[in-house]
Order: sequence, then C-alpha cells, then structure tokens
Amino acid sequence: MKYAKHDAKAYARETMRGIWAAALNPFDADLALDEAGLRRNIRHWVDDLAIQGLFIAGKQGEFWSMTLEERKRNMTIAADECGDKAGTIMSISDQNVDTVLDLGRHAQDCGADYVVVHAPMLSFCHDRDEVLYNYYKYLCDRLDIGIAMWSHPDSGYLMEPETCARIAELPNIMAIKYSVPREMYARLTKMVGDKILVSTSLEDDWLDNIEDLGWQLYLCSSPPYQLQTKNDLRMHEYTELAFAGKFDQARRIRDSLDPVRAAIRSTKPGGKPTAHGKYWQELLGQVGGRVRHPMLELTEAEKSATFAAFEDCGLQL
Repeated sequence: MKYAKHDAKAYARETMRGIWAAALNPFDADLALDEAGLRRNIRHWVDDLAIQGLFIAGKQGEFWSMTLEERKRNMTIAADECGDKAGTIMSISDQNVDTVLDLGRHAQDCGADYVVVHAPMLSFCHDRDEVLYNYYKYLCDRLDIGIAMWSHPDSGYLMEPETCARIAELPNIMAIKYSVPREMYARLTKMVGDKILVSTSLEDDWLDNIEDLGWQLYLCSSPPYQLQTKNDLRMHEYTELAFAGKFDQARRIRDSLDPVRAAIRSTKPGGKPTAHGKYWQELLGQVGGRVRHPMLELTEAEKSATFAAFEDCGLQL
C-alpha cells in the first residue's frame, strides 16, 4: 500500500481529485469476462479521456453476477492497467462480511488505492445507527486500506448524515459515495468538513457541487466515458474550469452537453440500463459486450432508436 492506515484520510484528500468513473464490465458472447476488452477500455478511459480514477467491480460492473474469483480478477486487471496513471477504488460490497474482508485483503494485495463498501441490507431493522457504525468499525479494524462508505436506496434505506459523520471518525474511512437527495449530502459535507470526501454519482449536479460545496471529487458513474470521446472532452474541460474558479465558462460547456444527456435518457429502457450503457459504449468505439442475468439485452428496435439519437447528439468522434 502507498500509505499507512492512519494516513488514509490525508492521502485521499491529496490524491482523490477530479473525475472517477464506475466501470461497466464487458462480457463476451459466452458471458465470460472479456479481459482484453476491459483492458482496452481502461486504456482509453485513462489515456484518451483523462479520467483520474476508476470504480471497479461495483453495481455498474454487475458484481452480483460474478464469482468471487472473477471479482478478484476484475480488481487485479484494473490495478495493473491503471498503474500509476490513475487511481482505483474497488467495490468489496457483499452481504457476507467474510466475503467483504476477503475482497478487501485482495484489494490491498493487488495494489488498489481504496475500497468502497455498500451499506448492507438490514432486514426488519429500523434503528440503524449503532448497527451501521459497528459494521464499518468491524471492517476498519481488520483492513488497512482506505474505506469509502456507500449509501444508495438499493439498501432499502438511506444512511443518515449524522450516522455517516460518526462513521467518518474511524481512522481509515476517507470518503463516501452518497446517492441521496442534495439536502442530505450538502448537510453531511458541512458536518464533516475536510475529514472525508463527500461525493455523489449524479453528473448533472457535479459543477454546482464544486461551486457551492467545494467538492473535489466526482465519485462516480458512467457519464465520464459516455459523454466524452478522445476528440470531445467537455466534461473534463468544464471540471478543470470549475476548479480554476471560471464558473461561467464551465457552465456554458456543461450545458452544451445537454443534447447528449437527452439522447441517453430518452432511449434508455427503464428495465435495461446496463445493456443500454454497453451499447452506447459500442457506438463510441469502446467494448460493451453482453449483460448477465437477471439483466436484459436491448431489442433491435431499442438499438435502432438509440443509434438514431446517438447520431444526432453532437458528440465529436
């Protein structure tokens, strides 16, 4: 590891900056992990799109469909390809805490920078503060790597800002991916100050969160490699302008991407977000591939509608 356990917060504050993207995993015609395709995507994302970090083996990557060994291999490939050019944060989320720890130790060993742990499903549990604090403390006591919290409605609840602030006191908690209403993540940002990095995955709010909340990290979803090409780096451009305090210029560039956002949203079937994302990647020249069960593939009609919207969205290929 590149830092000591008690230095995780400071190391993250220094190195975790800019745009971090959540990687979709390409599966081939036989539904095996396409390792060559994954490596090709990572090289493009890092070398051509200037993405500064990757979120690996998360929900975008269909981790729930993968074996334990596949998830470890996913991490190893990403750490190897990113090297010193980009950061990595590995999702070690699982309902089984021993699996979480096994994946966390592998992340430490394979050269990952950080790990992220989704808030667990808590059946029949309504008083969650002590449960969640002890869950993350259990992991922090047993892992040396920096750990990010992750709260999303998929858990069946949202972690309260007060609970997150309490967990943020643990020595190697260094960030949170907080997929909650803006009022909640703004309140948490004020509560924790510089103690941990707070971020959310909604690209629409990224510029406003830099300006209003002083955020330095976009953590993270697929827009960084779906809204950009090697010849069209508008998300990167508006981010750097915002970091430089040039918010009017940044806003103009951000808003110029509205036709691309609209093309994606208007053609994405509600039940097929992963297949749509992978097909959009293929239209961009990336490796998309198949989805695993229970996710569904796009129909030919859905592909045709997406292709037509893609052609008119204004991205420079």
